[in-house]
Amino acid sequence: MYEAVNTRRAVRAFSDEPVPRQILERVLAAATRAPSSGNLQPWHVYVVTGEPLAELKRRATARARAGDAGDEREYPMYPAELTSPYLDRFSAAAAQRYQALGIARDDPDRPQKIATLNAEAFGAPVVLFCYLDRTMGPGQWGDAGMYLQTVMLLLRAEGLHSCPQVMWTMYRTTVSRLVGADDGLVLFCGLSVGFEREGVPRLRTGRADIRETVSFIGT
Repeated sequence: MYEAVNTRRAVRAFSDEPVPRQILERVLAAATRAPSSGNLQPWHVYVVTGEPLAELKRRATARARAGDAGDEREYPMYPAELTSPYLDRFSAAAAQRYQALGIARDDPDRPQKIATLNAEAFGAPVVLFCYLDRTMGPGQWGDAGMYLQTVMLLLRAEGLHSCPQVMWTMYRTTVSRLVGADDGLVLFCGLSVGFEREGVPRLRTGRADIRETVSFIGT
């Protein structure tokens, strides 16, 4: 388990090697054991592969390349005003990410290039879309996060990588039409899944020292 935690990272370069369905079913079946308050299990997951995923990528990529600002957000990705130390961590990670993707920070086309790479799911052959019922509250959104973390760690145990992408909420109408999600569900995020492509720079963002985020009370 420690190895899965230590090697999990957001991979942004996948090979086109297909992921066996039995592995996905095994991972998702095991992930049902993730904790949720009151055992509500509030997540609704759509697994998209093959031609449906190719079509979704075409539609989303067309929107990205056209400079489409995206659908109105149903929840904020970040607080309106980030302050230190959160802003510092965000800025450092963004700089590393842009460099690994080969996109200069002062590139005027940076937003469009980033959106296009995301819309292509970084080449992943599988994307999981996680939805929640609109009646759910903050506690259930936390539950969904624990569920997705469980999925990502199990994927690592299977030799696979993943990349959680809140970006898909920008194209939520496109996604919902393709997967058939009804209006009673809200898209939390997408999770790209696959085998890492060889020969590309490997990005591993730093983490805050435990003393910055953890306080021990007692002996």
